[in-house]
Amino acid sequence: MNDLHGIIPPLLTPRTAQGDVDVDGLQALAAHLIDGGVHGIFALGSSGEVPYLTAAERDRTLRAVLEVADGRVPVLVGINEQTTPRVLEEADRLLAIGGEAAVVTAPYYALSDAAEVERHLRAVAGHVGVPLFAYDIPVRTHLKLPLDVTLRLAREGVLAGVKDSSADDVSFRRLLLETRGLPAFAAFTGHEVVADGALLGGASGIVPGLGNVDPAGYVRLYEAAQAGDWSLVVSEQDRLARLFQVTAAADRGRVSAGAAGVGGFKASLRLMGVIGSRRMADPMASLDASEADRVREILAAEGLL
Repeated sequence: MNDLHGIIPPLLTPRTAQGDVDVDGLQALAAHLIDGGVHGIFALGSSGEVPYLTAAERDRTLRAVLEVADGRVPVLVGINEQTTPRVLEEADRLLAIGGEAAVVTAPYYALSDAAEVERHLRAVAGHVGVPLFAYDIPVRTHLKLPLDVTLRLAREGVLAGVKDSSADDVSFRRLLLETRGLPAFAAFTGHEVVADGALLGGASGIVPGLGNVDPAGYVRLYEAAQAGDWSLVVSEQDRLARLFQVTAAADRGRVSAGAAGVGGFKASLRLMGVIGSRRMADPMASLDASEADRVREILAAEGLL
């Protein structure tokens, strides 16, 4: 896992019109990503609506993804629970199914401080038998992963990397600066629209939710950055920034912020024929027909229809 890099989208979880996990749609989406040239898949993350999945649905989802990946790309597994004992229990169950790395947030619901977060990550790293990535997503945990904690765990080899979805680009740049020269540590940005700047700063790759819709576009962006073709990087990033407007298609008076973003991705994939429904997990609202028409206009303008 020391060379983990590139485009690793956080896989959505398609549902049938009746609300069940759509295993066929899930596998079609995983194949869509692999065909697009991605370098890995992150299963059971925020874009996969993991807090809404039952344990049985999480197991089913992971098995379906691993079957499609079949060793062609690494699968990172989100171990999503509230506190250390619950995370360890979740890790035992999910990693027995498979996966090349675990991705874990700070504790949530519990009111943790920096010391508790550090003890949490050390405990998980010492328990699981795969590399551990810290998932920095304060919008979900209500706590920004402290930089000093991240650096200490990176330098000691406790963490294999970070998936940064903090939207704190200054902190992420500092992380990149301070971990330069650590070959066993990979820093990924989860930011869809300023990924070019992250790659310029030395990020190992991108974990973009929008990568479910246009994996090939993000792969082109990454490969252009590796080749030093920054004019192409900027051009591709500008196109992806326009495409990201699918997340603004929903009426925010009717649809929540979380449902609008993932719902825009699902509506896109439904229109592209990759999945069969734009259904969100209950109790979230799905995009309606008029909102899906706005998504259609954006996809058509950017050449995806």
